[in-house]
Amino acid sequence: MVAERLTAQLLAGSPARDPVSAVERLLAVQGQDPRGARLAIRSRTTGLSAADVDRALTEDRSLLITWLNRGTLHLIRSEDYPWLQALTTPPLRAGNARRLAQEGVTPDAAERGVAVIDRSLTEEGPLTRVQLRERIDAAGVRTEGQALVHLLMLACLRGIAVRGPMIGRRHAYVLVRDWLGKPRAVDREQALAELARRYLVGHGPADDRDLAKWAGLPLRDARAGLNAIAAELDEREDGLVDISGRAAPAELPPPRLLGSFDPVLLGWASREWLLDSHKAVITVNGLFRPFALIDARAVATWSMPAGKVALDPFDRLTRKGPPP
Repeated sequence: MVAERLTAQLLAGSPARDPVSAVERLLAVQGQDPRGARLAIRSRTTGLSAADVDRALTEDRSLLITWLNRGTLHLIRSEDYPWLQALTTPPLRAGNARRLAQEGVTPDAAERGVAVIDRSLTEEGPLTRVQLRERIDAAGVRTEGQALVHLLMLACLRGIAVRGPMIGRRHAYVLVRDWLGKPRAVDREQALAELARRYLVGHGPADDRDLAKWAGLPLRDARAGLNAIAAELDEREDGLVDISGRAAPAELPPPRLLGSFDPVLLGWASREWLLDSHKAVITVNGLFRPFALIDARAVATWSMPAGKVALDPFDRLTRKGPPP
């Protein structure tokens, strides 16, 4: 099962050819840490750089970042945006309204803030978060604390804006209608089926609870999606399912350094198969630290002080790998 999941995740076997094909396999890559999202692509491809990701975001418009599953920013293919946005954002709206209220933003003020975002992007084109803050402040809408984040999130949940091109080192917001064109209608049943299919391609074998956890949807929706593609699935003796006809898993990968919020940490309801007893070291207060993967297990966290990789191993490491 471990080898199968790492192969599905492109951490074992043949790498993806470019950033778009890597994201296509994973469907959605957690993206609130820009460096972590780029490292996720780096670990699943060969010979690419951060500039290749930025080119896909800026020139090709083939990738974008927006709030989706679980209320978190995700890097996705632009062509997957319409159905993922329609399917996964409705459950997030109540939480967004609650957080705006906690930040002191009334419903009327939130409407004015979103109107400023829409108008500013319409009149001026791509704008960074700092630039949008200036315009929302000028309209007398609160942006202190986390208010700005949740105003931007509201505009994205409504399908008005997404994070599109890079402007220097900053990610800019754009209007969906300008950047991607007129959105197409989405059939919810078809979207659930596509969600289940694409999730398993990048995460199988898994089960309905894994899918529900990853997508941030009710269990009934996960089951409906899996039932819709039942003819395409193999049911396993361990209770998991996978896309039928998948090739045999690749050998376990050589040692790898994986970035913060790597997708392999976020794809299933349980992380024990990867982290063993070290979950509390790598996942701390909602943060997912960079870690070293050896023999398909997390064995250390890592950082780069002074530009050099420094490992902080959980146990003694040898040149042949971790102790048994």
